[in-house]
Amino acid sequence: MRVKTILVSQPAPKAKQSPYFDLMSKQKVKIDFRSFIHVEGETSRSVRNQKIDFLEYTAVIFTSRNAVDHYFRLADEMRVNIPDDMKYFCLSEAVAFYLQKYVVYRKRKIYVGVRTFDELMPIIKKHKNEKFLLPSSDKVKETMIDKMDSLNVEWKRAILFRTVISDLSDLENVFYDVLVFFSPSGIQSLFHNFPEFKQNNTRIAVFGNSTVRAAEEAGLKIDIAAPSEETPSMTMALEKYIKTVNK
Repeated sequence: MRVKTILVSQPAPKAKQSPYFDLMSKQKVKIDFRSFIHVEGETSRSVRNQKIDFLEYTAVIFTSRNAVDHYFRLADEMRVNIPDDMKYFCLSEAVAFYLQKYVVYRKRKIYVGVRTFDELMPIIKKHKNEKFLLPSSDKVKETMIDKMDSLNVEWKRAILFRTVISDLSDLENVFYDVLVFFSPSGIQSLFHNFPEFKQNNTRIAVFGNSTVRAAEEAGLKIDIAAPSEETPSMTMALEKYIKTVNK
């Protein structure tokens, strides 16, 4: 069956040069964007209940932009002045660059990984005398916790924001040829909003092993999966599939 419409379970790209827009133009398909989940920040009371004192730590590990935003938001709400000698360990260059929103980059001690947590681990291990704080959401991979424990450094996780299911009730009678998911939470949101969802002729696209497992456990048939050696991005995987079925 031909693909004419796609729903991506993420916010619309802000960049004008997004590959999704190129895909729409080249393959003549309609792509809509809608967040199936969203983030809500924790309160300062919640942080205190977790017995978290930002000033007890000499280093912060940032794995996402959300972690950066909510760390500095809560520091401001609790009137905590983050010291200039705080060390920041960032998962990627994108996260490190985003940190400039809150600190003068060139005057701070910032250590940057390449892309994955595994690549950041050796850098953290080199600073084993630091006390690390890991700001995170309520949902974090258990493997990350295990990896932090394996480093034998002093650290604590701080839940500063939560992943919440979005209300999708307005999509009840709207149908797409392809639904695109990037996390298990997206799959959970689908069935929370539509408990009687039947896949029928809808194609399912998933990104990442954990999303694959969540889709399979939910009884969904996966038609498009990324990343792979041939299609490292979701847009590449979608384009390959569309070219095949829209001949």
